Amino acid sequence: MSDSEAVRDGKKAERTNPVTFYRQVVAELRKVVWPTQEQLVTYFIVVMVFVLVMMAIISALDLGLGRLAFAVFTGQSDQ
Repeated sequence: MSDSEAVRDGKKAERTNPVTFYRQVVAELRKVVWPTQEQLVTYFIVVMVFVLVMMAIISALDLGLGRLAFAVFTGQSDQ
């Protein structure tokens, strides 16, 4: 079923015109509680720390598994 054939409460759904859609979007954005600058900086720092920790973990795993695969397939353990 396509969107144009959608039925709500037994009636065919009508399309919203662009002006009405824009007004609804603006009305919804006015309801949003925007973070303060202090909260934004805190969230940014938390996200950056998390990303850096994950990068370190993934890099260590990649290096370790790469060396393990090299050792297994070449038979050398000192490279």
